[in-house]
Amino acid sequence: MACRISELVLGCRDPEALARFWCEVLDFVVLDREGDGSIEIGPREGFGGPQPTIILSRRDAPEPGKPRLHIDVNATDRDQDAELERLLKLGARPADIGQTGDEPWHVLADPEGNEFCLLRARLAPL
Repeated sequence: MACRISELVLGCRDPEALARFWCEVLDFVVLDREGDGSIEIGPREGFGGPQPTIILSRRDAPEPGKPRLHIDVNATDRDQDAELERLLKLGARPADIGQTGDEPWHVLADPEGNEFCLLRARLAPL
């Protein structure tokens, strides 16, 4: 048996705001809130399913030298252009990381500036 990703941890200043954003983007729900302000979000069936959960860990400032988490998302019920429009309305914004414009994905940033990509392939809903 191999390992699989069970959760992703994203440091952020406002876990509540990012929980709302990522729950809307991924159709996730809040699964747990910790006393330190961290929030775990994930699929409605909870931890341990085929999708990893995301822990939004409160950090007042970025930690120097620590790599940033990068998330890729795929639309499940609409094409890439329609999903891009939806994500922008939710508060995502385009991010420039030196792409040429010919890539089959869009680089975006969430409301706190964490970069993620909207890929072209449409995945079947779970």
